[in-house]
Order: sequence, then C-alpha cells, then structure tokens
Amino acid sequence: MHITQKEEIPVTYEVDIVVVGGGAAGVGAALKAAQSGRSVLVIEQMNCLGGIATAGWHGHICCYDSWGNRSERVVGGTCYDLADKIVKDGYGTYNGLSFDFEIERLKFTIETMAQDIGNIKILYYTQFSDVVVENSVIQYVIIQNKGGRQAIKTQIVIDATGDADVAARAGAPYEKGRPQDGALQPMTLMFQMGGVDYDRFSKFCREDYFVKYNVSQSNGQEEVFKDAQRNGDMEPFQSHTMGWWWCASRPDQMGANFTHIVGKDPTVAEDLTYATIEGRRQAYQSVSVFNKYLPGLENAWLSHTGALIGTRESRRIKGVYYITVDDLLHEREFDNSIGYGSFFIDIHNCTGPGMDTETFRPHKGFKYQIPYDALIPRNVENLLVAGRCISCDHIALGSLRVMPQCFLEGDAAGTAAAMAIKTGKPVRSINVADLQNKLREYGAIISRDDIVKQAVE
Repeated sequence: MHITQKEEIPVTYEVDIVVVGGGAAGVGAALKAAQSGRSVLVIEQMNCLGGIATAGWHGHICCYDSWGNRSERVVGGTCYDLADKIVKDGYGTYNGLSFDFEIERLKFTIETMAQDIGNIKILYYTQFSDVVVENSVIQYVIIQNKGGRQAIKTQIVIDATGDADVAARAGAPYEKGRPQDGALQPMTLMFQMGGVDYDRFSKFCREDYFVKYNVSQSNGQEEVFKDAQRNGDMEPFQSHTMGWWWCASRPDQMGANFTHIVGKDPTVAEDLTYATIEGRRQAYQSVSVFNKYLPGLENAWLSHTGALIGTRESRRIKGVYYITVDDLLHEREFDNSIGYGSFFIDIHNCTGPGMDTETFRPHKGFKYQIPYDALIPRNVENLLVAGRCISCDHIALGSLRVMPQCFLEGDAAGTAAAMAIKTGKPVRSINVADLQNKLREYGAIISRDDIVKQAVE
C-alpha cells in the first residue's frame, strides 16, 4: 500500500557545499572545504561530529604509519592534525601504530576547529531524506529535523554517510557485500568500562596469559574466551578480542571492540534496531566474562555503550575507478593519488564469530595509494563520496574502511569540491595535480617523495 502526499518544502539554506554525515570523512570534507574558502553545511544525525570515533564510542584510531614501520608516517591532513593536537593538549596518546584519546575531548576539539575556521554551519539531530536531481545534477538536498522537511540549495554534495545514502537516492550505481552471496561484515556496538586495574590486566596480557595457557603467541586472549564458552558463561558471538584501548590520562577506563552481530543490513532500520539491542546485551555479557576470567578486570563495570553502532560494510558506490584487493596487495601507485592507506585487510566473519579467512597480515612497510576517481560516482555530476562507501571491492574494503583513510578521503573530497566551484568545472574534470598540491599544503602525504620529505623534516 502507498499513499500520495503533496507538500511544499521550504528552502532554508543556500550554501556552496553540503556535507551529509559528520563522521571522519565528513569532518575532513567540511574542514578542508571551509579552509578553501567555501560555505559549508554539515548534516549530522547525532549530537556530535566524529562518527564512530565519538558517538560510536571508539576511542582509538589506527594507523598512521606504514604497517609495522613506525618511522614512516603515511597519513597527514585532518587525521594527523586532530591526533597531534589532542596528544599535545594531554588528552590522548600515541600507542605504536595507533592513537587513543578521551572521546569527549575529541568531540570538543573537532567543533572548536570548525568554529575557528568559520564558514561551517552544523545541523545536529538532522536526517538526510532525499535529493532533487535534474539532468544528473543534484539541485537540492532534502533534510528532516524538528523544523520538518526542508530543502537546501547547493552546488556540490559530499556523501559522507558511510552507507552511500545520498548516492543511492541520486541514482548512482552501488553494490553491497561479498559478490557470491551479498553477505555483509558484522556490526559491532562498542563499549567502555570503568574500574580497570591497568597494571594487572596489562601484565596478564603481556606475560601471564602465555604461562597459564602454555601458548607461544596470543590471538587476542582466545583461550580465555574458549574457557568461558566451555563453561557456559559466554555465547560464541566472538572468538577473541578484536581490540582493547585506553588513554594514558584515564588508565582506569578501557574501551572494547568486542560485540559481533551478523546477518543484518545497516541500511535497514529494523536491522539496525535489532543489532543495537543485541549489541548491548552482548556488551553486558562480555563484562561479566571479563569480571570472572581476566585479572585486573574483576571490578570493571560497563560505563558506556555507543550511541552509534559500528558498521563495517553496507553500500559501496561503483565509481569512475573501482579499487580492487589486487591494487592493495601490489601496492599499486596512481597518478591521481590522494593519499595512502596502510591498515591490514581486516575482514570479519560474515556468518559467525572472529575473522574471515581472507584476513591479510601485511609485510612491514605495507602501504597503498588511493585514487581520486574512486570518490566519483559514474552518473551524478556534482557528487563526491568519501568514507567506507567509496568505489572498491568487498575485500579491499577491509582496509579502506578504517578512519585514517576516511579522513583523508574527506580531505580530498572537500578540497576538490571547492576547486570545482572555483574553476566552474565538474568534480571529475578538475586538475588533479592542482588538487594534490593543495592537499600537500594541508599536510597530506600523497607520494613516496612526500613520505621521504616528512621523514627528513
């Protein structure tokens, strides 16, 4: 059954660039577009910027360096600027290949940076609804909030939703999941605990675990969770710890990337609801297991679950260029590179606990370039896509989806959008060499020469 409802939608804003989604990609896009002198409106459904890093309660970002080579930084721009500022201010730490931070401070820092730049209007508690497209050009973005349905007139749209919501509504081609069956990587609801004895827990992970279970290497405390499952204290939603993190300024608090909800589609509201409820149930069960089985966590308690559930995979656009896993594994270089990724190919089991067999553990110094054309949908003239929904295959997404890559894609999209407006050219026709030079001004690391230069400096 369908209903027909006629309505007049007021045009409440007219801006140069609309950024839909305020996660890592959206933050990079908004800041760089505004730094380039354009007026920007950010549409965000939550009450903060940062996406999974903040609303999702994921107080950890990795990695900034060529995999396993801590002397070779390959990520610059907004991601590095944020990390460096928070560490210098005393609210975060660099831990090997990662950056751990106080989540509330990251929210504040992003907002402060946006306010300092100016030209950025943020609308929280606002949902993207639709687009008005004429002759393959988005004329208006339709939003919904407490003020009702509204239209935004804009020149260029940046889809930083993570789910390619704008691209899908605009008619751009996309795909979902792995090619053989469309199955998606699982969702995870992050959580944080208080009451952690850091010293005892750290000693157990570094030393005591290996003695207790007579093993030579750890797979994220796998043997502990086998014990818990054998004893009936834990269901097999996870086989090992995906990640622990804590900030040195808050050693009694620890975050956990542990829950696993399989078989659900993040673009379906009913599935998102189920996954969030199930994730919270798993979080409580997890803390009970930690209390019983992990030294230093006997008195730990659940302090937060994410307001935003972590999504690893949903829609991916089919862009002008389609990144494949071979591009990553062969560390293919592109003339239109916008930066580097270096995270391993992290595929979570689509149908059960743990990691997928496709998971790739890279060699020291692993890094690959990301081409600008992967951000450009094939049939919408004034749309750029940044974040985990860029044009790539299912396996390549395992590395491309993580936050440093999302930040740098946002940096590139925001800068490119500003250039397109200034030159009067479609986003796919801008001078990429000019884009690369502008990104370098913003601290991006584009090429091997840039890696050498920043290492020397």
